This record gives sequence, C-alpha cells and structure tokens, in this order.
Amino acid sequence: MKINDYGLVRVAAIAPQVKVADCAYNLNEIKRAVERAAAKQVQLALFPELSLTSSSCGDLFLQQTLQLESQRALLELVAFMEKYPAMITIVGLPLVLGSRLYNVAAVVSHQGILGIVPKIGLSCDNESNDPRWFSEPELITEQFVLLGDEQVLIHKSGIIFRTPYFSFAVEVGESMWSTVSQSSQLALLGAEVLLNPFAKGELVGAADSRRLNALSWSNRHGVAVVQAGAGVGESTTDSVYAGDTLIVENGELLAEGERFSLDTAMAVADIDIQQLRGEQLRRRVAHAANTAAVVVECDISQVVVDQVYRRVKAHPFLPDAAEENKTLNDVFNIQVHGLVKRLKHTNIQKVTIGVSGGLDSTLALLVVARAFDLLGLPRKNIIGITMPGFGTTSRTYSNAVKLMESLEVTIKEISIVASVTQHLEDIEHSLHQHDITYENAQARERTQILMDYANKIGGMVIGTGNMSELALGWATYNGDHMSMYAVNAAIPKTLVSTLTRWIALNHSDQQAKEVLLDIVDTPFSPELLPADEKGEIAQETEHFVGPYELHDFFIHRILRYGDEPQRVLFLARVAFENKYSAEELRHWLEVFYRRFFSQQFKRSCMPDSPRVGTVSLSPRGAWVMPSDAVVQSWLNALKQ
Repeated sequence: MKINDYGLVRVAAIAPQVKVADCAYNLNEIKRAVERAAAKQVQLALFPELSLTSSSCGDLFLQQTLQLESQRALLELVAFMEKYPAMITIVGLPLVLGSRLYNVAAVVSHQGILGIVPKIGLSCDNESNDPRWFSEPELITEQFVLLGDEQVLIHKSGIIFRTPYFSFAVEVGESMWSTVSQSSQLALLGAEVLLNPFAKGELVGAADSRRLNALSWSNRHGVAVVQAGAGVGESTTDSVYAGDTLIVENGELLAEGERFSLDTAMAVADIDIQQLRGEQLRRRVAHAANTAAVVVECDISQVVVDQVYRRVKAHPFLPDAAEENKTLNDVFNIQVHGLVKRLKHTNIQKVTIGVSGGLDSTLALLVVARAFDLLGLPRKNIIGITMPGFGTTSRTYSNAVKLMESLEVTIKEISIVASVTQHLEDIEHSLHQHDITYENAQARERTQILMDYANKIGGMVIGTGNMSELALGWATYNGDHMSMYAVNAAIPKTLVSTLTRWIALNHSDQQAKEVLLDIVDTPFSPELLPADEKGEIAQETEHFVGPYELHDFFIHRILRYGDEPQRVLFLARVAFENKYSAEELRHWLEVFYRRFFSQQFKRSCMPDSPRVGTVSLSPRGAWVMPSDAVVQSWLNALKQ
C-alpha cells in the first residue's frame, strides 16, 4: 500500500552503537542502521546529537583530526545515501566555521546535504559543558558552508524542510523545551514533524520527564515529535547514556525503542500528517510572527509497504483500559450534571421517559436517576413509561419493568396497539402494510404519550436517542427524534453500550447488574415490526443501516478530522483488519454518506443535549451543515 497517498509518513528514531571519537566505526553503524530503516521503508531517520563523533569527546572536539574525520564521514554518508531516494536522514557532527566550532545537525538525502542546523541554547551544566567547545549560532555570518565540492545552506534562525508529503524541522538539544523555542516558531510556520537529536547522560526519572515534555509539547503545537538520544556506547567517565528513541504525535505516544540496548535501538512509526493538518485546521492556529526561517524544498520517493506502523483505533470513542474508569465517570457526570442544571433552572421536579428495555433508554434512565439523587428529589417523580407495541418482545418488556423496579421509579404501562390501530384505520393504512408509515405511527404515538403525560404532571420529557442514530437519521422525525432535553444525543452507540456495561459492573447492585448486562447483550432494535414466530426481535437495526462500530468509526474520522472517503476506507481497513472485507467497508461507508447528508434536517432541529467529547452533532455550533447539501462529490470520491 502507498501510505503517502493516505497522508502517512514513516519515520524512525535511531540510537546506533558508537565508539567515542571513532568516526569510521560510527559511520559504519549509521550505515547499517540506514539499511535496516530502508528495509522497513522508513522515509525520515533521525540519529542523535553529534552521532558521527559521539558527544562524549570533550576537549577532543577542538582537535583538527576529529573535525576533519567527522567531515569525511559526513561526505561518505552523502555518497551512501544516493541509493536511498525515499529516505532523508539527520546526523550530528562538530563543524568549524571561520574561527569557531559549532554543534550541528546535517540533513542528508540522495540529493546531497539539504541543510545544516546549528545547536542553539548551549548547556553549561557539568555534564555537557557545551560552551567550553561550541559557539552559539548568532555568531554565524555565513549563509553557506563549503563541504566537499558542495555549498551547503546553514541558517541560524531555523530551516523548514518541505517534501511532497510533509514538512519538518530540526532543533538540537534540550532548548526545544524552553518557553519560547525556535521549534515553537517553526511549528507555527508549518513544520509538521519536529526532530530533536540530543545527547544527555542518564539520570533516574530523566527519561520520564523527557517523554512528558515531548507529549505535552506535541499536543500543545499539534505536531509530531521525533527524539533520538545518544546510546550506551557513548558512556564514559562519569556519564552513562541510555539511547532514548521516541516518536509522539499530537500528545500520543506512537513508538518507543529499547533503552540501555547493547545493540542499535530503533523506534519506527507512521505519522499521520493528514490528521495533524486536520487538527491544525480545527484549532485555527495563529501564524508565527518570526518569518526569518527559510524553506528548503526536498525530493523523496513514494514508499510501498505491507503493514502500517501505527495503531488505528477501531473504536475511537472508547477509552483505553487504563483510562476507562476516569473517562467513563466523566462522561456520565457530564450527562448527569447537564440534566441537573436544566431541572434546577426550570424548577421542574418530575420527568417522563420512555423505557423500552433497549440500551438507549436504559442509559438515559440511569442518568435521570443519578440527577434526581443529586438534587434530593424522590425517584418516584421519575415516570418511566413502557409502551408495548406490535414489535415488543417479552425479553425487552421484562427488562424494562425489572430495570424500573430496581431503580424504584414510578412505572406506567400504556399500550399503543389500540391507539395506533385506530390511527392507521383513520388514515386508511392497512395494518398488514409494514412500511415506514406503519413504523413511524408507533414512534410518534409514543412521543405523544410522553409529551402529554409530562404536561399532565408538570414535568419534562427526557430524550433517549444517541449520536449514531442522529448521524444516520435513524429516528422518526417529531417522534423519538424529539424531547425536551436529550441526555444521550452526544453519545455514540458504542459508547452507550460500554458506559452501560461499566455502570452495571461498577455501580449497580446484583439485581440491577443482571438486568443491565442482559440489556447490553440485546440486539439493537426499534421494535416497530412484529416479532418473529419465536417471539424474538425481527427488526435488528444493524441489518438495515450496518454495524454501529463502523458508523461510529466513520463519524469520528469524517467529523473530527475531515477525512476524504478513500482515506476513511484505508484507515478502516487497518482498524478492522480481518473483520470486514473491503467490499463491506465500502458499502457501509456509502450508506453512511447517503444517510448522513439526507438526514441533516432532523439534526437542524434537535433538542438541547450535553456535549461530551470533541464530536457532536448539535446545530448550535458543534456541527453546522445545510440541510440541502449534495452528497455526490463524496460518493464520486468513494468510487475512485
């Protein structure tokens, strides 16, 4: 697969084995690492600070022999890189300009040396003692330096290297983490990947601090950060080096190599450049005031790979296991406290809610019960109404009643069979014609009962529909689509299920737990068509609209990042490898686009609902879309 076509670029952070002051050995190890990286189709390979000489040379940096050897090694690497048109590599060396010595990073590709980046913010701690040997780049007056037969750009205010697929910049050492760093400016000027070669003796806890810095910095700037630190081969005298290799993207750790490795350490990951760009568009990041940096155009070839070196979450709305308790607790609290505010503001002390025995109404009822507890209101003021119809099964009916009993709310049973039968007769529609009129008549009758009963008791109707249904338009307009406050409208179906199961396992007594777990395991259905001959659900939602896990994935990719159809398909293939065929993914994505565009009118007048995450369909600023937008361009792109 051509990952560059889908916005990915493969990078590597490498800490090679080195010997102190042995440029020939170090160059050979760098070449070996480049060959390994090329076998993995790496396009951007970062080596540590002063990797050609090692960073532990001390006063040997001032020896002309070492200076000349490092330059010869660099030029040999340039010749070596000619056979790797798909890779750019960054190595470090000491470089003499005029009468001063500078600690620099050289950016090398098959085109030659693309640029030289000097280290700024030299450290004067006891370990590195940089100013003893190296000068600050503000003293540089040249724009080019002669290396071999080539005039090479050197720029003290930073260089942005721009390839056909991504842009990157380099900052040497720990000045990258300063309050106002050169890298911050370069990120604002368009660098999408920031490379940080460094050399720092290891101390207890230092690696954790660097990792946190990288995660925080990348998240703050909406970019990727690649770090490569000096390896154990540089350890000497009082300092031991660990060979940290780290790749992070927008606050997320993508890859981390083995520390204290006696062999070359390498971390490889595929950075999602398109996702970073989408994030930048969403954030509307301001441009940098400093425009002194220069841009260098670079050429690299496309790569074809067999596998993707990154995790694509199949269920992006669900938290990882380590964060589950905290995240789900936050989600539930947002829902609960949104309702608490609405009840306090309106001074309403009673509500009606339709309880079907299905997943959505179950979660909504749990939210209402918790809100009433916080407000000190009796749960008897929650009027749970079960409204059996033509498709109600014994399983869902029984679960609805058991759930309401376990929560000690007021239970009302109002059958809609007679009223809907009369209504269908009134509009001259056959009871045997099980079409959209037949189904919607039931949904609207249920909503009418809820609304009128709420009026009767001076209460409000709590909506139960979820975000996935709103995206697909899987709701009856002015039926279950409507309420006075919708607690689930920003919760996708996969999260509704996960949250309900979490409440069952962690915050329920045994009676409620058993009911809740059975509800979670019940197939999704509006139960608007008669049950089958076994009395079981005959109308399973996912048979009609497709798997909710796929639609939730599509929602996240399309609404969160603005991904185009072919990229959504590519990422779905990675996320759901071996679970769905390419044909199935394409089919259900087409269903999603058609329904999403055609059903916007329902979302344009949806009730208030608490926003929970970064994706919401509320027309009040979260998702603004014309109801008459044409889907054809997206369908055409899907067929390419």
